[in-house]
Amino acid sequence: MSEALAATPPSAARLPPILAYAERKVLRPGVIDRAATRVVGAARARLAGWQGRRHAGIAEAAMARWTELAALSDADLDAVRRTASAELRGRGDFPPELVANAFALIREVSGRVSGQRPYPVQMMGAAAILHGRVAQMATGEGKTLTAGLAAATAALAGLPVHVVTVNAYLAERDAGLMQPLYAALGLSVGVVSDGQELPARAAAHACDITYCTNKDLAFDYLRDRIALGQRASDIRLKLRGLAAEPGVTAPLRLRGLHFAIVDEADSVLIDEARTPLIISASAGSQFDSATLTEALAVAAALAAGQDYVIDLDQRRVVLTEEGRTAIDARLAGAGPAWRARVTREELIRQALSALHLFHRDEHYILRDGKVVIIDEYTGRVMPDRAWSDGLHQMIEHKEGCALSSARTTLARMTYQRFFRRYCRLAGMTGTTAGVEAEFWTVYGLAVARIPTHRPIRRIHRPDRVLPDEETKWAAVIERVTALNRQGLPVLLGTRSVAASDVASARLAAAGLAHTVLSAAQDRQEAEIVARAGERGRITVATNMAGRGTDIKLDPWVAENGGLHVIMTERHDARRIDGQLAGRAGRQGEPGSFEAILSLDDPLLDGLPVPRPLARALLARFGQPAGRLLLRWAQSRAERLHARMRGDLLRADRMQDRILAFAGHSE
Repeated sequence: MSEALAATPPSAARLPPILAYAERKVLRPGVIDRAATRVVGAARARLAGWQGRRHAGIAEAAMARWTELAALSDADLDAVRRTASAELRGRGDFPPELVANAFALIREVSGRVSGQRPYPVQMMGAAAILHGRVAQMATGEGKTLTAGLAAATAALAGLPVHVVTVNAYLAERDAGLMQPLYAALGLSVGVVSDGQELPARAAAHACDITYCTNKDLAFDYLRDRIALGQRASDIRLKLRGLAAEPGVTAPLRLRGLHFAIVDEADSVLIDEARTPLIISASAGSQFDSATLTEALAVAAALAAGQDYVIDLDQRRVVLTEEGRTAIDARLAGAGPAWRARVTREELIRQALSALHLFHRDEHYILRDGKVVIIDEYTGRVMPDRAWSDGLHQMIEHKEGCALSSARTTLARMTYQRFFRRYCRLAGMTGTTAGVEAEFWTVYGLAVARIPTHRPIRRIHRPDRVLPDEETKWAAVIERVTALNRQGLPVLLGTRSVAASDVASARLAAAGLAHTVLSAAQDRQEAEIVARAGERGRITVATNMAGRGTDIKLDPWVAENGGLHVIMTERHDARRIDGQLAGRAGRQGEPGSFEAILSLDDPLLDGLPVPRPLARALLARFGQPAGRLLLRWAQSRAERLHARMRGDLLRADRMQDRILAFAGHSE
């Protein structure tokens, strides 16, 4: 592309913002409003296909307009850009004809600077995003360019845009891929990353388009709330800005919550919505090592089923009366840390949780002598997060690590509360199975199912359910060996680091060379994933491989059947299974998927069906019985997690009412 267009400076003089710190005030819905929303959400869940097809007209109009723009010079195309930006600004909406014109412009500019022109289905997805919907697009359909198309159009309209990704690697990668297009359109792009100081973060957020993770974005907002205080109304901010009062706006990171495009929306807005976001400060050590050692010893001496009960569904430990009596007897005359009964019992509950509910290489790993939490949905590590109420210190002591400081809460927020404050909110994801209604009920987001650019050629083989782990792994190794002899690449999907280690050991014992991708190797993720489609390659991966990563096939593999994905454990949600399956057969490529499972799957732990009975049912009724049991367990887990998210949302509303007299609840 010539310098005429690429060197055009960003739009010069900008009008001052209407709001000093834009965000939407979320009203408290009444009982009737909530009931009506649930009914509408259930209805909209069935209209996802129609919601996607309704944007086909914009894509058709954009393609017709593009044929006219393709013949223009760079200078003439730049004039079209200025006109399109002027027409979009200040409207407050996105009329279809103006969106089509903008898409045609961006399509041609993208082709000139990168050789990539968005397909009609990508323009349909971008149109759905601009109109405040979740664009459901199959894995490999080019969501990075789809988000860039929508973000560029919104930025040309004068809206600051946040493109939210699930990890820092994807934020930096996507921003780098899209930067030439944005620069050619006269738009600036910033990336928020870990370790950035305040001036760098503020500069990134001041760009027209900012790429960031959901965690960084939400915590930057919470820090802004702390800096602003609770009485920082819009008029106060503007008056203080005019008075040039020092220190009023300088500490702020964001310009407000204008427009967010959430990639992997089901992961960010649904799965991670079970955990509140908390900013805390060091509060010193609440208990010393001797107290924690004694707590673990007392917990280990208690009898399961008699002194305590483990609720696997809620992931909590419940002490029985016998257990409380045993604790009192064991700790009679102990030191001052044990005198208060509430504190005593809470310490023992945390010790029991550390022993029985949180396991190394499943819920956390040890890195550089520290306990690092693993995100159960993405498989990635979260080095800056810690469990609350002393649990993190208890696990550190169990593992022999140096104790970190206890924390005290400074600010708290849920993802539901945070993202509903955006003036405009939209998203993208590969699958929304089972949560379409929740998107509408909680966030007011309808799902638009976008068709694929090319027909899907992926072959789904029937699930195989075996009676135990030993027979399952024997079948897995047999299948991988057969595929490897054919030269086909294999992706072996697991739920945890520990399961990946088991798979690795089994493959090594069979003499099969392989690569492991899990939370323990996340720094090498890009290199490992890039080679997973090579001939004869075997890759063992947690569900990390199902989020935002592309596996490219070499030509021989593409001609001979493509990537084969084998799932060895069911996940808590069908959507995550679908993401793993979507690693194969992307963009019309060949590929296949199968699940080889066992009745020792951890997902079955919560079912009221003992393992011997489950095996008897499998032996009597065959594969249908095994598949039914696993589907039942998965549906049960999905309902439980949905209930937990609902409980957190209700607790949020209750906290609002209780603290309403103070004027804030964060």
